[in-house]
Amino acid sequence: MKPGMLSVRDAHARVIAAFEALPSETVSVADAAGRVLAVPPRARLTQPPADLSAMDGYAVRAADVSAVPAVLTLVGQAPAGGSYDHALQPGETVRIFTGGPLPMGADSIVIQEDTKADGPRITILEAPSVGRHIRKAGLDFSAGDSPLEAGRTLTTRDVALAAAMNHPWLSVHRKPRVAILSTGDELVMPGEPVGRNQIVSSSGIAVAALVRGWGGEPTLFDIARDDAKLIERCIEAGAQHDLLITLGGASVGDHDLVQDALKAQGFDMDFWKIAMRPGKPLMFAARDRARVLGLPGNPVSTMVCALLFLKPALERMLGQSGDLARTVPARLAVDVKQNDQREDYVRSRLARSGDGSLTVDPHPVQDSSMLSVLAACDGLMIRPAHDPARKAGDTVQVVDLQSLSGGY
Repeated sequence: MKPGMLSVRDAHARVIAAFEALPSETVSVADAAGRVLAVPPRARLTQPPADLSAMDGYAVRAADVSAVPAVLTLVGQAPAGGSYDHALQPGETVRIFTGGPLPMGADSIVIQEDTKADGPRITILEAPSVGRHIRKAGLDFSAGDSPLEAGRTLTTRDVALAAAMNHPWLSVHRKPRVAILSTGDELVMPGEPVGRNQIVSSSGIAVAALVRGWGGEPTLFDIARDDAKLIERCIEAGAQHDLLITLGGASVGDHDLVQDALKAQGFDMDFWKIAMRPGKPLMFAARDRARVLGLPGNPVSTMVCALLFLKPALERMLGQSGDLARTVPARLAVDVKQNDQREDYVRSRLARSGDGSLTVDPHPVQDSSMLSVLAACDGLMIRPAHDPARKAGDTVQVVDLQSLSGGY
């Protein structure tokens, strides 16, 4: 590692340490899927509230039908939403439907297929065991239970559970507001005329989609031309958000103006170089409660760095851990050379073997401008700094991109 360059883990630690959970807000349970829970709800009732029938059939006392066939007298019915409000006496049965409450004195359900009805005379053909086809009170949850933990990204299953617990509203963390600023005279937006020395900007579009998929609210600024005062004004506007993402212009060339603009606006530079590939010119700066994460302009570098640093920052603001992307072991499909001083995130294809293990095949070309390679890969193989040469069949660590949330 060259002097002045942070490791990926040190840079990640500095970034997440600068963020804390945003305040909570209340949303309708119908709108809560995908949000991050701030306060765990407690069940306001017991579900089911009483012993209920799990089948259509007849409620009986098991002692009355231990020997079959047995004939019982039908004395009433218990549909879902209704009940039979008398104690079941010896020799009696009640017609019951799925979801109907079990009558007092009954301890079993005989399904209708195992009976024969002749007016009020019900012949039981199969002897049930005690408790057969009964959903006991509290089988799902009891009043006061809290099955959903804070920091959980709510699924549709979770919101269904919260609704069943009788919660019309849920407390969730406010979505992080993220401003995204691309800089450079060479950039144009998709669909605009492309000049002789210009390229189409894709990084801002990608980051906005990632922010949205990872639980934030993106604001994509217009491209800022290489004008120091213009960039300063854009930074000041972006600083009103929970996080400002700058794209490009963070190196030390004559046309890389972002660092100077940040310093002119009173920001302190935490770091601006990290020992990784792709993504060496990563920058992080702060002023009071404002935070700026400067991502490299090359689109592949942008997206790899977003996974390692932007996603954890958003998670911290949403009350989550902000850990680095989880890795899994995989076997190399080919030999690879020794790595240099930078941790390498190698775009690769993953394949599942017959025994369930993963095989990783790195793409032969790793240029950080090649979005086609990133779009075609489904994994990032991690080569630590100074990792020795590896042979096909050796085990390495990979990030399985297909397992990531947020549409990465």
